[in-house]
Amino acid sequence: MPTKALLVFAAVLLGGCVSAPVAPPAAVGDLAPTGKLRAVINLGNPILARKDAATGELAGVSVDLARELALRLGVETELVEVSSAGKSVETLGAGRVDVGFFAIDPARAATTAYTGPYVQIEGAYLVRDGSSIRTNDEVDRAGNRVAVGNKSAYDLYLARNFKQASIERAPTSPAVVDFFLAHSVEVAAGVKQQLEADAKRIPGLRLLPGRFMVINQAMGMARGREAGAKYLTAFVEEMKSSGFVAAALKRHGIEGASIAPPGGAP
Repeated sequence: MPTKALLVFAAVLLGGCVSAPVAPPAAVGDLAPTGKLRAVINLGNPILARKDAATGELAGVSVDLARELALRLGVETELVEVSSAGKSVETLGAGRVDVGFFAIDPARAATTAYTGPYVQIEGAYLVRDGSSIRTNDEVDRAGNRVAVGNKSAYDLYLARNFKQASIERAPTSPAVVDFFLAHSVEVAAGVKQQLEADAKRIPGLRLLPGRFMVINQAMGMARGREAGAKYLTAFVEEMKSSGFVAAALKRHGIEGASIAPPGGAP
C-alpha cells in the first residue's frame, strides 16, 4: 500500500479512536477486571448468535455488542461460547465471564444486574398437525406435556405460570423439537424463529397462532459492581438509540426480533 494511503488509513483509525466515548476507569475495572472483556455467547438462541460451521467464527448481534463494548472500554474481547441460556447464567455466576446476554427473568435477578432490553423475542408453541390443540390457551391443560430448553426463559416462565400442563426439559433450546418428537411430547415451546425453522425441516408440524410470551433480551453482569452496571445500562440504551442494534440484526439477516423501546434496567 502506498505511503500516502497508509497515512490516510492511519488517520481514519486514529480519528475513530479519538471520537469513541471513553469509559470511566471505575466502569472499566468492574467490566474488565482481568484486562479483557470476557463475554459469554449463547449459541442456543439463533436470534442472538451463531457459529460458522466452516470457519468456527462467532457472529450475531450479541457478538457485535460484546466487541463494541470492549472497544469502548479499551480492552480486548474474549468470547466464551455455550450451548444454552442456562449455561450462560451458570458461566456468569461462576465468575468465568464479566458480561452476558440474557432474557430478563425475576428468577435470575437476585444475582444478575440487568440492563434494559435491547431486543424483544416472541415465544411460541409447536404441535403435530394431528394435534387437537389449536390455540395457546389450550396448552395448559391436564395431560399436556410441554418440551422446553432446560433453564431457558421459556422454562422459567412456564414453570411459574402453568397450572395443569407439565414440563419436559430438553438439554438445550435447539434440541427441543427433536426431544419433543423422540419422547412423544404434546407441545414444544421456544423461540418462534427456531420453531418455524424446525417446522420447515420436519414435515407434519405446525406452530400455534400468535405467541405465549415476549422475551426481553438484555445484557447482564454480576451484582455488586455499581459503576460497571451503570455504564452497561447506558451503553445498551445508546446502542438502541444510535441504530447499532437495528443495523446488526439487519446485517445478520435476523427477522422477527424487534428493537426494545427505550428504558433503563428493570
